[in-house]
Amino acid sequence: MNRSRIAPVVWLVGPSVLFMALLFGWPLIVGIGTAFTGDGLGRMVADPYFWPAVRNTLLLIVVLIPLQFALAVGMALLLRANPRFGGLYFYVWAIPLAVSDLAAGLVWLAVLTDRGYLNSVLAGLGLSPVPWLAFDNPVSLFVAVLVAELWRATALVLVIVVAGLQGIPKDYEEAAAVFGASPWQRLRHVVLPLLRPSLQVALILRTILAFQTFAVAQALTGQNFPLLVGETYRWYTVLQNPNVAAALAVVVLLVSMLTSVVYLRTLRAQS
Repeated sequence: MNRSRIAPVVWLVGPSVLFMALLFGWPLIVGIGTAFTGDGLGRMVADPYFWPAVRNTLLLIVVLIPLQFALAVGMALLLRANPRFGGLYFYVWAIPLAVSDLAAGLVWLAVLTDRGYLNSVLAGLGLSPVPWLAFDNPVSLFVAVLVAELWRATALVLVIVVAGLQGIPKDYEEAAAVFGASPWQRLRHVVLPLLRPSLQVALILRTILAFQTFAVAQALTGQNFPLLVGETYRWYTVLQNPNVAAALAVVVLLVSMLTSVVYLRTLRAQS
């Protein structure tokens, strides 16, 4: 390429590349350097909360992501059928998008606490209250965080799926129906393959955000249900150890990047 053509490209793209390198590259280098100094990795692995946090984070993602996508796709298909008051349904389902993580956690804390709304309903029915957030019941703690995250974050997937469905002409489904395809066959062989780019974006985005789940679990369970990002916060603010906090952040970064690469390669291979 002629130098006279390269120069304008450099002047146009160069400042953006430099800005992105300073904004993301330099903090990344500093964070990785901090993680490998002061025995941050060793203290992270030796921390009794580290492996439970890894287990809880992965378990939450494995259970949460499929449920969110099943609900989001189901709600989006219902809206695609143009039911009565469909617009109202969409706005109601999208309300959690306007609720912050901490606010969502506090809302569900008011529902699930010992004297919360749910136990008040049970008492009104003559039933004994249930300690939903008891520290010695990890199953109920997990279910509480799962339900709160499911309520809070499914709307994000729904918006992406609805946008993807709007780009799929209904002519394809009608043609498949003419040839005798059942509703399930039309969904599996027509709608979902055409929806794959939107599902791929939603899957990567939602998984990365799920790794960052913190405020909801913190509001509901405190330290009783540790998660990786919550441990990062604890080491940095409470224990005042940026080396271990940086090591935990690097773990979250690496796992998120690895998951994104697996998603991209798997979905590309299926396309």
